[in-house]
Amino acid sequence: MKKNIIFLLLSVMIISLFTVGCGNKAATSAEDNSLEEIKKKGVLVVGLDDTFAPMGFRDEAGEIVGFDIDLAKEVAKRMDVEIELKPIDWNAKMMELNGKNIDVIWNGLSITEERKKEILFSDVYLDNKQIIIVKTDSDIQTKADLADKVIGLQTGSSAETALNADAETASSIKEVSDYPDNTTVLMELEAGRLDAAVMDEIVGRYYIAKKPDQFRVLEEDFGSESYGIGFRLGDKSLADEVNRIMKEMKEDGTAAAISKKWFGEDIVVK
Repeated sequence: MKKNIIFLLLSVMIISLFTVGCGNKAATSAEDNSLEEIKKKGVLVVGLDDTFAPMGFRDEAGEIVGFDIDLAKEVAKRMDVEIELKPIDWNAKMMELNGKNIDVIWNGLSITEERKKEILFSDVYLDNKQIIIVKTDSDIQTKADLADKVIGLQTGSSAETALNADAETASSIKEVSDYPDNTTVLMELEAGRLDAAVMDEIVGRYYIAKKPDQFRVLEEDFGSESYGIGFRLGDKSLADEVNRIMKEMKEDGTAAAISKKWFGEDIVVK
């Protein structure tokens, strides 16, 4: 009887050890090596919308430039890797990221609760809000005046999320038309095919400054938000390294210098 009990206990111990061993092996196989992979391939692939001025866009020579571009280049330099700037369809950004066609999404990416379910965000580096833009001669003064109007915004943008979060206003609108980029939205507004546009303040005011006689911004908006860099959910080691470098750049004045270049002042969140 005692022999049977001893045999049973030994069997349980062996099974337990085997299970723990397998568990450790599984944990090892799922280990995060995202930073190591970037270092090994020697390049950081940045996904962006190349029409999103002044964050990332093409200049007159066709080169991709912008505030986020300068930040990303400096981060890659300090990581001792090259940078590849890869324009993507903004509406397909999650497919590009999870398909490993890009390593990060870095182009005025607003942090939202919905996106947090799919994206590991960096620390906040800029604050933003969703503004409402109309033509200068428009009779629209408030969100209530958007009732029965046609509104334009970028497909897959946080402007869409912010607008829908305001149920009362969203339900009063006649139609919401979406476009692949904000440049097209403003062109449609200028042409009179839209009554108003909703977009990031940083982007909207950049364009408005070029045509101050054409557009104006309403005092009301669809709420504040913040920008972050987007990583795959499991890529914590890469995110931690980028956060470390970004913090270093804020402390040594590099981020402030880049901000002053594009905005005329330091608007980086410390």
